[in-house]
Amino acid sequence: ADLDAKVVSANAEQQLPPLVFIHGSYHAAWCWDDKWMPYLSALGFDCFAISILGQGGSNVPNAPVAGTIQSHAADVSNVIRQLVGRPPVLVGHSFGGLIVQAYLADVAKDWESSKDEGTPFAPLTGAVLACSVPPTGNMELVKRYMRTRPILSVKITLSLAAKMFGSSLSLCRDSFFSPQLPEAEVKRYQALLRDSSKIPLFDLRSLNASLPVAKPPAFCPPVMVLGAADDVVVDDQGVRETAEFFNTLPVVLPSMPHDIMLDLGWKDAADVMLQWLATHGAIPKQ
Repeated sequence: ADLDAKVVSANAEQQLPPLVFIHGSYHAAWCWDDKWMPYLSALGFDCFAISILGQGGSNVPNAPVAGTIQSHAADVSNVIRQLVGRPPVLVGHSFGGLIVQAYLADVAKDWESSKDEGTPFAPLTGAVLACSVPPTGNMELVKRYMRTRPILSVKITLSLAAKMFGSSLSLCRDSFFSPQLPEAEVKRYQALLRDSSKIPLFDLRSLNASLPVAKPPAFCPPVMVLGAADDVVVDDQGVRETAEFFNTLPVVLPSMPHDIMLDLGWKDAADVMLQWLATHGAIPKQ
């Protein structure tokens, strides 16, 4: 298969839906496998983390970029049909959240009406948009930071656009992690981040021209919008915009940075997600 997926099977009883995780830029399946997947599988969930094309252990296409949000969403649907086999909760982080939004716009109502290839995509039990790029993309985010926090804006631009997170430990920490995360952990993650992305996920100019994503259908499963109060990649307004688009209230984790699944509060973040999904009928109440 073109896509590499990490699988932690809990041999789950059928009443618990599988959890499928989609990473964002400069990450790969490892970011879920490090903390969340062992924890969530111990609670009884079958967990699958997908490395998007050109990232992690997945194939690298002979092209300048890995694809579009729509082609990545189609790839995810194929993995769900072939490997997962039943409707999961689909969790996307950062730009992975935008891929999940593209998926939701074309999600099937049930397994029978989804297609082996292309749309409509395999059905879902629920979705989580974690520190997600909003439906209009990241251009307004970047402009806001330039206006309101110019020094931070320069730092994040150097770190992400110029990929300096790979050589500067402080920029890596400032972009993704909290001041409290031990340096040894930041170094370990920096090495993984540096090696994750072989080619860009997509062409940002053509991506932004294709946005906003389309609205999901009326039968769309419950969608959780999860933000982090200390996130410097996706600001509070970006989180609110995503929540408004999906007609829901955002849940914001206090004192958490962008990488909620890796930093010190990772367990609290996972528990908050499960609590919301149970309250909104996407998973059984524990």
